[in-house]
Amino acid sequence: MNYRKILVALDNSPLGKKVFEEALSIAKYNDAALMLFHCLPMETPSTAPYTSLYEGEFKDFSYLMREQLESQATESEKWLREYGEIAIRQGIATEWDWKIGEPGGWIRDIAKSWPADLIVIGRRGLSGVSEVFLGSVSNYIVHHAICSVLVVQETKVN
Repeated sequence: MNYRKILVALDNSPLGKKVFEEALSIAKYNDAALMLFHCLPMETPSTAPYTSLYEGEFKDFSYLMREQLESQATESEKWLREYGEIAIRQGIATEWDWKIGEPGGWIRDIAKSWPADLIVIGRRGLSGVSEVFLGSVSNYIVHHAICSVLVVQETKVN
C-alpha cells in the first residue's frame, strides 16, 4: 500500500513520541504528507472548588476553565510545532492542528476532511474496567475510520 496523507494522533508523552517516529518513518518511505493532531480534553479545572457552582461563583469557574484551556493550547501548539519542524527538516510536507473535545470524533472527522489514507495512533493497553470507564480512542478509531489505521502499542518495562 502506498500512503500519501498520514494523520498522526499525538499527545505529549513517551508514547506520543513513538507514534510520531513511526509515522515519520512511514511518511519518508512513502513520500507522504503528515497532519499532526492533538485533542485537548474538556475537563473541569482541579483548582475550581466544587461548591462554587452552587454559591454563584460560576464566573470564576468559567475563567479558570478558559485559563486552563489557553495554557494547554499554548503548550500543545509548542510541541506540535516542534514535531512539525523535525518532519519538515527531513523533507516531509507537514501540517499540525489541535481541537478541544472528544478525540475519537475529531480524529475520524479530520481523516475524512483532510482526507487521510492512514491514521497512526497510540494505544496504552487499557483493558477491562479501565477501558470501559476511560474509553479507548484507538478502539473507536479502528471501528469508525474511513481509512487504514496503524495502532502503536505502548510497551511496558517490567
